[in-house]
Amino acid sequence: MSLGPPKSAQGFHHEAASGFARLDAEAFPVFHEGWVWLVGAGPGAPGLMSLLCYHAMQNCDVVVYDALVNPDILRWVKSGVVLEYAGKRGGKPSPVQQEISYRLIELARAGKRVLRLKGGDPFMFGRGGEESQYLAEAQIPFRIVPGITAGVGGLAYAGIPVTHRDTNHSVIFLTGHDATGKMPASVNWQAVAKASPVIVMYMAVKHLGEIAQALIEGGRTPDDPVTIVSNASLPHQVVNATVLGQAGSFVAENDPPTPAIVVVGHASDWRGMLDWYSQGLRENPIG
Repeated sequence: MSLGPPKSAQGFHHEAASGFARLDAEAFPVFHEGWVWLVGAGPGAPGLMSLLCYHAMQNCDVVVYDALVNPDILRWVKSGVVLEYAGKRGGKPSPVQQEISYRLIELARAGKRVLRLKGGDPFMFGRGGEESQYLAEAQIPFRIVPGITAGVGGLAYAGIPVTHRDTNHSVIFLTGHDATGKMPASVNWQAVAKASPVIVMYMAVKHLGEIAQALIEGGRTPDDPVTIVSNASLPHQVVNATVLGQAGSFVAENDPPTPAIVVVGHASDWRGMLDWYSQGLRENPIG
């Protein structure tokens, strides 16, 4: 028995529009003046951004963007929009986080429609929680638009399923450095080492040798696979493989590109079979 089309599709004439033109009549949320939208642009490839992300870029007055936002995404911003760079990269001169938050408040109070554009997802090591906290305290209205985080979507572009029934039923996400730029001292590495078969680490290349040693001391085996996915989802993506016991020396000798996602565990075992992002597909910069 056929249930027929959903109510939202009844009476819709597909011949009336095609492709992305079908979206023109959709009731997207209004981007009001004085609002801040904190939006995730995805792991890198422009095609991985959400419809709400693109909608925000077409309706904002100013974009305050991070270092990890692909410049090819910014070319889709509506003409006349002001672009303000607020990137933070480890070891390089960067704006203070508090200054960025105050700038968002300042722009919103000036009546601007402010798009705070972040690589990946705003709430996954993107300091979106801190920035939205400042906005809430200043009584600035805001919207959160999640994005595909590199620790999931970026790994998919490397043929690595972050979970698989035959490999792992759990995964840990953590950052490889704290606010001081050092290896996070507050992380219980012994507990982390035993808590999950797969560990996904952001911003961990610089301290990977120290982290690997801490994980081994916590009970991980030195031959545990380590995969480093650099520039995930982009045409110049690079994937390097080593093991936990040699991770520090591997980084020192090979200097893998950053930004990168580091995966510890056997999730990477599937890469030989699932490595779909071939050179031919990489010719398309959209993703």
